[in-house]
Amino acid sequence: MIMKYVFRLSPYSYYEHMVLYTYEKDPVLYMYQLLDDYKEGDLRIMPDSNDSPPAEREPGEVVDSLVGKQVEYAKEDGSKRTGMVIHQVEAKPSVYFIKFDDDFHIYVYDLVKTS
Repeated sequence: MIMKYVFRLSPYSYYEHMVLYTYEKDPVLYMYQLLDDYKEGDLRIMPDSNDSPPAEREPGEVVDSLVGKQVEYAKEDGSKRTGMVIHQVEAKPSVYFIKFDDDFHIYVYDLVKTS
């Protein structure tokens, strides 16, 4: 299925940390919660050895395509888990799907620079 729409609810909404989306040929509207690791900033993109350093971005600016990039998440206990960005949502380019190596779930992140 192809994802058709993705949007984030208003920060004034009761569900401000939710992402809504639907698929083509599917009448259901799905809702995912942006997890605490996104809100707290514990997720970081791992640099490739052959990549140049990332360009500076203004707060709120959309991150360039990260599909195929490795990510690292720091847990509260100091341990880390790694994963990969597997999809960028066409309708909302700042939204990415991330699959962690030690988990079968796919996580949804709205990746924008906040400061």
